[in-house]
Amino acid sequence: MTLRDAAAIDAAARAELDADADVPLQMDEASFRDFYGRTARALWLYLARLTGDRHAAEDLLQEAYYRFLRSGARLDGDVHRRRYLFRIATNLARDRWRRQSARPATVAEPAETVAAHVPASLDLSAGRYDRRLDLSRALGHLRPRDRAMLWLAYALGASHREIAEVVNVDPGSVKTLLMRARRRLAARLRPARGGGS
Repeated sequence: MTLRDAAAIDAAARAELDADADVPLQMDEASFRDFYGRTARALWLYLARLTGDRHAAEDLLQEAYYRFLRSGARLDGDVHRRRYLFRIATNLARDRWRRQSARPATVAEPAETVAAHVPASLDLSAGRYDRRLDLSRALGHLRPRDRAMLWLAYALGASHREIAEVVNVDPGSVKTLLMRARRRLAARLRPARGGGS
């Protein structure tokens, strides 16, 4: 890299920072902290499930909140803010997946990821833990949209309308797409269960 290239990159970075400074924030600091506290864990789990990589989930989480704040979108209430945030996160995960489409998505650290984020109220006897690992691995082999839809529907309890808004599909097709995603997941789980004890 030449000195001229470095100066051009530095100038571009400064221009981007200056442009960001002109964008009004949609929430004050106290409101954002409260919103972050209520949504960060669920969003991180969602991103970790989509990417199969807890470190990538951390990066995407921060980028999602940054874009959310800088969007300047005026949203009516917490429900709309949450949907908008999850849509941003979904798009970021999808973009990441597209960049890495040459290799299949896999769960990088399934045991660590599952064990670290399982609520204390769940029984993790050996059988349940093994099933959770099988599920984690199987989900890691699905396409990001399928993972997103399954996670939104069954882990977060989102409605079909909410799922459609987050993953950017027609609300009338969510039921069919979920059914197909469940079939793909079931097909991935059959070999994992068949070879067991």
